[in-house]
Amino acid sequence: MADIRVKSEIAGSVWKILKRPGDAVAAEDELLLLESMKMEIPVAAPRAGTVQEVLFAEGETVAEGDVLLVLRTG
Repeated sequence: MADIRVKSEIAGSVWKILKRPGDAVAAEDELLLLESMKMEIPVAAPRAGTVQEVLFAEGETVAEGDVLLVLRTG
């Protein structure tokens, strides 16, 4: 099993968390939505797996490169 750290590609805020720890996801499933410059940007799973940990709460600010959540694959 491998853990994948899903990172933010932009600075913004967590608008909505769509998947929670324990949720199984398929590749390309939306995990959460970021808000930046009044736009909603989806963050998708790079692979199928299970969400292990969500590191930010809705409304919190994130920087480019911040790890948003941990996904366990395999």
